[in-house]
Amino acid sequence: MKNGEERPVAFITGGSRGIGYGIAEQLADAGFDLAINGVRPEETVREALDTLRNRGSNVLYCPGDIALATARNDMVTAIRTHFGRLNVLVNNAGVAPKERKDILEATEESFQYVLSTNLHGAYFLTQAAANWMISQRAEQADFWGCIINVSSISATVASVNRGEYCVAKAGLSMATQLFAVRLGEYDIPVYEVRPGVIKTDMTAGVTSKYDSLIENGLCVQKRWGFPSDVGKAVASLAKGDFPYSTGQVIMVDGGLTLPRL
Repeated sequence: MKNGEERPVAFITGGSRGIGYGIAEQLADAGFDLAINGVRPEETVREALDTLRNRGSNVLYCPGDIALATARNDMVTAIRTHFGRLNVLVNNAGVAPKERKDILEATEESFQYVLSTNLHGAYFLTQAAANWMISQRAEQADFWGCIINVSSISATVASVNRGEYCVAKAGLSMATQLFAVRLGEYDIPVYEVRPGVIKTDMTAGVTSKYDSLIENGLCVQKRWGFPSDVGKAVASLAKGDFPYSTGQVIMVDGGLTLPRL
């Protein structure tokens, strides 16, 4: 870490479950203090937060919907008050369409619902975090900060029964490039981590479908991905192991998207 004896702080949206929690576990083990965002009441996630604390992290829970500007502002204010610093933002929070529909039938309401969290919220939270990191870098010569966007193979793999999700993830991929370019002069890298088929509560309803697909060669590596697989990639980036790779995409998909004959 590049902050002397002071533990770095990472803010993980959607960090109380699934991929986000897998990321939180790996960052806790890597020596980070954590701000965890979720939409559930704190009492319902206390066990998960305490598990992270038992790994040595100072953990702050930041409840709220990142789609809402007031909630985003409240989260950033809470982190400033509690920690006084922010080194890493992990834009992980995401929602799926409430009902999968063909793009010829999908509703504007569903499109707005998905994009407001998966793209709009992440974009403007990145803006807020980036400006704070710029200020910290001006005050501290050895400051290390980065932004990590957790997207999906759906950024490039078309699924016509959830087009709004694909559009949101493709937009997040471009947001990674935009902020990487803009923050280059401050030496604040921006990365994209692109998971494939990951075993979480969000994929529980399609377990049998993907069990069969994986068994029949969907992925080069013949298994599901796990939150810890994504977490290890994020932790490596957050620690500064790839300081000269801003704007790059890290695939965590078991080779699913490799072109094959």
